[in-house]
Amino acid sequence: MNIHEYQAKEILSTYGIPVPRGRVALTSDQVERAAKELGGHCVVKAQIYAGGRGKAGGVKVVHHPEQAQDLGKELFGKRLVTPQTGPEGLKVRRILVEEAVEVAREFYLSITLDRNSSRYCLIASAEGGVDIEEVAKRSPEKILMFTIDPALGLRPYQARKLAISLGLTGSICEDCVTLMLNLYRVCQEKDCVLVEINPLVVTRAGWLLAMDAKTSFDDNAIFRHHEYPDMMDYSQLDTLEINAGKYDLSYIKLSGNIGCMVNGAGLAMATLDVLAEYGGQPANFLDVGGGATREKVAEAFKIILEDADARGVFVNIFGGIMRCDVIALGIIEAAGEVNCTLPIVVRMDGSQVEEGKRLLAESGLNVQSADNLGDGAAKIVAMLRQ
Repeated sequence: MNIHEYQAKEILSTYGIPVPRGRVALTSDQVERAAKELGGHCVVKAQIYAGGRGKAGGVKVVHHPEQAQDLGKELFGKRLVTPQTGPEGLKVRRILVEEAVEVAREFYLSITLDRNSSRYCLIASAEGGVDIEEVAKRSPEKILMFTIDPALGLRPYQARKLAISLGLTGSICEDCVTLMLNLYRVCQEKDCVLVEINPLVVTRAGWLLAMDAKTSFDDNAIFRHHEYPDMMDYSQLDTLEINAGKYDLSYIKLSGNIGCMVNGAGLAMATLDVLAEYGGQPANFLDVGGGATREKVAEAFKIILEDADARGVFVNIFGGIMRCDVIALGIIEAAGEVNCTLPIVVRMDGSQVEEGKRLLAESGLNVQSADNLGDGAAKIVAMLRQ
């Protein structure tokens, strides 16, 4: 689960991590008012669930409140397109207005979950800012990484060693140590999979400030944080993903034209890979889970059909806990409700597989059965080409 920059900074501030003074605006008039309160010379920052906003024109320095208002009028409702949004972009509905700060040095600092070690990993670089991805590609030796032992946590001497490696000395070094320790507390207590500060700056006045912040929470831990759903900006999410969430379906929109319905995340990933090998382009990732009901399968199938990009559907089910006849009935029910005429390929195996295939064969749908994953991928690709 993602949140906006201003929300991430509110959290960091409660943990003693310094952030610039700022105001959130929902209208261009509020942008002007916030700019006046901050002295006129300020930074106007579009709030979307993506990085790369600066290069897309979503972050600009202004010198007068009227200039801030004009920029607000330009940004509100605009779709910002960045490398992280895809070609459709994301619409700006909130703007953060912050005080302008004179920067002496910029750094990169984050704590993220390293899935290979199942531990938090502290990442830092003396070359922070908008081009940190290029730094990682061009000069990976400039990216410092430290894996945190969950039993010991992040120790002050470890944070100090990293701060010294960034070239910090004296009181600024000790301030950075405290900041790192507090950032680790944020990750633990808020169940984060990522907390990123880019850039973390030293101002000309000699203060550390988190100039930008990005936070992502672990979806599986939301039950411990009842305030998280209210923090989500649903306007930043795909409508189909929102609908899938209502039925506890794991759905991610992709850019292809073959709708996919699979049970099990591992099998779903394998399905996408095999489709690509046969020249197909998946339109989505959709995992209905191991024990889905007929109704849940029907809703999943309808969500696939609501995607205007889907030109065909590939169903890949292993009926262990799930019975194949239940899958077939869910598909038939959903296809009947929306008068589906798209080509469908179903690969099923397991409990009640013959009954499931019989139900599909007698359904009147434009459906073919497949013997295995490769056969199914080849058939749906061939049907679309015809």
